[in-house]
Amino acid sequence: MKQQLNSLRASTIGLLSQIADIKTLNDARSRILGRKGDLTGILRGLKDLPIEERSTFGQLANQIKAELEVEFDLRETRLREDLEHSQVMSESFDVTLPGRRLPLGRSHILNRVTHELLDVFSGLGFQLAEGPEVEIDYYNFEALNMPKNHPARDMQDTFYFSDNLLLRTHTSPVQIRTMETHRPPVRIVCPGKVYRRDADVTHSPMFMQIEGLWVDKDVSFADLKGILYAFTREYFGEKLGLRFRPSFFPFTEPSAEVDIQCVICGGSGCRTCSSTGWLEILGAGMIDPTLYGFVNYDPEIQSGFAFGMGIERVAMLKYGIPDIRLFYENDIRFLNQF
Repeated sequence: MKQQLNSLRASTIGLLSQIADIKTLNDARSRILGRKGDLTGILRGLKDLPIEERSTFGQLANQIKAELEVEFDLRETRLREDLEHSQVMSESFDVTLPGRRLPLGRSHILNRVTHELLDVFSGLGFQLAEGPEVEIDYYNFEALNMPKNHPARDMQDTFYFSDNLLLRTHTSPVQIRTMETHRPPVRIVCPGKVYRRDADVTHSPMFMQIEGLWVDKDVSFADLKGILYAFTREYFGEKLGLRFRPSFFPFTEPSAEVDIQCVICGGSGCRTCSSTGWLEILGAGMIDPTLYGFVNYDPEIQSGFAFGMGIERVAMLKYGIPDIRLFYENDIRFLNQF
């Protein structure tokens, strides 16, 4: 039996070196190591051996079976590698041609403008603050001096999950949340997505906004003007004129709409600015003392201002983009320009 086992091992190893395809290899594996294979046939003879010899020849048979399984696996691996190599080499291509470069990714224009604005306001001493996009009515409206049925809510109609849960209409709730947990001085800037039920060439149901807040002792409207002058000149890179027009916001008093000189014509009048020489860029004002009652600040000691602007609006002004919808259509031809 020992001679039979050794002969089977030697003949199988010799056979493996001649097999050239996977199918033939699998057939040989089944014929030699299968349940009805040659090795099993030899092992049937164990019953005819003396009891004291059966263990020795059984161990030898298991050792030879393990060796042959390894040899079959190695041969299969080699055949598969040869097959893959032959398939690659059979393809018609010029190995001397340069490789194809994958296009590099880049930041979306709105993300890039957001980071540019954050860099400017960080240089002016503002810290980043963030908050949830799904808000409760209290932070989005009531704590900003817009109680139930206040007409100012009509301008910020949004998407509701329930009577009390909604998608925020501005990033101003971040200001309230920050003042609740921080004592003055507070000097923050808060960017993020906001939602309103608007959709046309200048409005989108979802858009991005960035707001700033500064609360401390003796903060005045002059400080607000100084910050906005510094921002516009730093960001747009020119000494553009700035003008403030009286306006109304429920959470600031006095309030103002802020315009910059047209970045296209420099104020001389063109189609972009409707020949006025001015472009609206943001809203701002001194914080209404009523708001301090919601955050336990003393209006006799603290004063401050807030401002806010649409990031899409800033991007449109800086890069001459005519339609807000272009930002969200995912047209790679548009996005690759920036």
